[in-house]
Amino acid sequence: QVQLVESGGGLVQAGGSLRLSCTASGSIVSIYVMGWYRQVPGKQRELVATITRAFVTNYADSVKGRFTISRDTAKNTVNLQMNSLKPEDTAVYYCAADPRNMGVLNWGQGTQVTVSS
Repeated sequence: QVQLVESGGGLVQAGGSLRLSCTASGSIVSIYVMGWYRQVPGKQRELVATITRAFVTNYADSVKGRFTISRDTAKNTVNLQMNSLKPEDTAVYYCAADPRNMGVLNWGQGTQVTVSS
């Protein structure tokens, strides 16, 4: 079981930047995959980016070239640098982790990101 706590959400203008951070704690030291998802009211939660223990990354097409995911294994953190933000990026962003690649995600509480026009 892994506990995840996000930080860094807020309100920014279109074209601005924001950096999200997520800190993991729990009994598992090496987490197979960590990532970020986002959700808006009335829509399904969607993948934003993931990063594996081997630092292999995956991005949604909508954020490629604008967002960068990174992790610091020693600090048990995963970060999401968001640049060139658009209003359509507005959502609650959730940190997620699959410690042992078992297909069951641990979720953070979510952090609101709002991008104004």
